[in-house]
Amino acid sequence: MSILEKIKPEFWDDEDIGAEITGGLSNFRRIWQLTVLLTLVVTVFPLVFMTLVNYNAMQSSAKSEILLHTSRLLSNTQRTVSFFLEERRFALDFIIQDNNFNELQNPFRLGAILENMEKGLSGVADIGVIDASGMQKAYAGPYNLGGKDYSGQEWFKEVAERGVYISDVFLGFRNIPHLVIAIKHGLSDNSFYVLRASVDIERFRELLFRLEFSGNGDAFIVNREGILQTPSRYHGNVLEKISLPVPEYSATSQVFETLTSEGMPIIVGYAYITDTPFILMIVKQKAELMKPWYKTHTKILWFLAASITIIVFVILGAATYLVNRIHRAEHNRAMIMHKMEYSNKMASLGRLAAGVAHEINNPLAIISEKAGFIKDMFTFKEIYAKDQKLLDTTDCITASVDRCAAITRRLLNFARHTDMSIQTLDLKTIILEVLGFMGKEAEYRSISVSVNVPDDIPKIKSDRGKLQEIFLNLINNAFAALNDGGHLDIAVQNAGDSFVSLTFADNGCGIADADIKRIFEPFFSTKTQKGGTGLGLSITYGLVKKIGGRIDVQSQVGKGTTFTVLLPIISEKKEGENTDADIIGG
Repeated sequence: MSILEKIKPEFWDDEDIGAEITGGLSNFRRIWQLTVLLTLVVTVFPLVFMTLVNYNAMQSSAKSEILLHTSRLLSNTQRTVSFFLEERRFALDFIIQDNNFNELQNPFRLGAILENMEKGLSGVADIGVIDASGMQKAYAGPYNLGGKDYSGQEWFKEVAERGVYISDVFLGFRNIPHLVIAIKHGLSDNSFYVLRASVDIERFRELLFRLEFSGNGDAFIVNREGILQTPSRYHGNVLEKISLPVPEYSATSQVFETLTSEGMPIIVGYAYITDTPFILMIVKQKAELMKPWYKTHTKILWFLAASITIIVFVILGAATYLVNRIHRAEHNRAMIMHKMEYSNKMASLGRLAAGVAHEINNPLAIISEKAGFIKDMFTFKEIYAKDQKLLDTTDCITASVDRCAAITRRLLNFARHTDMSIQTLDLKTIILEVLGFMGKEAEYRSISVSVNVPDDIPKIKSDRGKLQEIFLNLINNAFAALNDGGHLDIAVQNAGDSFVSLTFADNGCGIADADIKRIFEPFFSTKTQKGGTGLGLSITYGLVKKIGGRIDVQSQVGKGTTFTVLLPIISEKKEGENTDADIIGG
């Protein structure tokens, strides 16, 4: 048996006959389905809705927190980088204000200034003084750059025009990445000179690499062409072009979501550093940032799934239990109504049979009396007394009257036993009485019936009417299963422990294994298309229980069916001791 068959509600396979008897109120499957569906809708839908609302709210909150944290980190880093550059620019401006042009052209003076700058400001590699013609008049540093001509370089032209210049990172002749900060200062003769310092980007790199990042984050600086000015963890080295597009100019810092060329979602924050060619960028992997939220999200989904599972099981169990109770109550009501109808019908039939028997018995008594009188008259005259044909005719009339009288006595026996009455009975006699009513059908259909009752079978004390009804139902059931020419074997034997056993074995169509467990249920019938009501065996089951017996069945499809009735020799069952089995057939 499958799990589905074990948990299937008992009303699931109700036949249409049940609905007919209960007035169309037994569509229990639809009642169960509507109950389950409506209960699921009003319980699961709000739970799913609230979970989805909470899911979206938590997801939005997580994204907002990520964007806000990235924006704060971007702003703080932008201020740090800006301060780094401003600090060195202000240092150069201070040197110009504290020294005149002639003093700055002194190599020893310029060397002392560089030494002091290196002590106070890290990252300054060298310093030089360049006149208005672009010639470097003085230089302090590790390289031999005295007398170098910068007049043709773009940075010199720009600082001459704007007054301040911060370069991109470049290699230069020293082949080391660095940048240049230059400040123009005017002289009294309308000429000018430029104080120029080289800054090592190692300090930049340290500033960015010291940052604490979540989500496999990366911070770096690019110029307006997308060339890396500092090394990146994941996007290349200095002076390489990044794979990400250069963000559009914005006066304020910006944070947004986008996809890499491989389709990976990332969080990008950027800020243009004022008065420089630099763009500070922070890139984080969104999947890494959302991992904590994904864990929470998984827990929420597991909680939702567990909640829905529990709700479904509770609803299915409660709906099945309640509809099963309704199903049983409806069947009990139908059985009680049927038993009342059946009892009234039996009582009416009993009264009708009694009336018919009495009406027939009176003419039969007259016919019997007149036939006897005629026979007596014939014996007084020798001519008639020797006419055997006349005597046989009167004997035939008398025999026919006796046969009719026997039939009316059987009718009266059924009519008199509507109430339970314990009396001493001979089983063979009762079986033959019942078969007497079925003789014509057996003869018409060529059904052979054998009755085997050993002589040592004791008489039993039980209710005659109920035994007759039990045997009649079982024989009727066997005849319905038999084809023409079949046979029914009825046997009685001692069963020990004060019981006798009766078997009704036919070689009919048999009962399928799937149906055999349900044949004693009310309204269950394998012959609904042939007029069966599904109540005969249920009533038989109840009657056997009422007199203290037990009934079992064995069957094979195509081979036949055997009903075994176990009856107590002395029935102690009294009228009024009804059980649920009496009402619903077990």
